[in-house]
Amino acid sequence: MLDPHSATPQPVSPANGRSFKLAELYQLLDCQTVDVVRLSPELILIIDDEGKFRHPAYLNLLATYLWYQHQPEARGVDSIVGRAIICHDKQFR
Repeated sequence: MLDPHSATPQPVSPANGRSFKLAELYQLLDCQTVDVVRLSPELILIIDDEGKFRHPAYLNLLATYLWYQHQPEARGVDSIVGRAIICHDKQFR
């Protein structure tokens, strides 16, 4: 997990050992709606879709940096706010 309040990513795994379920993601990300940001053909970021509407909203520098590195066209256009989970796309079904 990439938390905007921590410089160190925290490991998280699906409860069933295979793939994250929505209820589990809502709890981990402390949100009600998730969105998927593709980094590569296999890697995704799962983010709080409504993170920008929270007050206060916390920019996730590490998640945003990873996104910009994999998707340069996003630079200067958008950023990621709140917690994010980076995982293989097969871990979200």
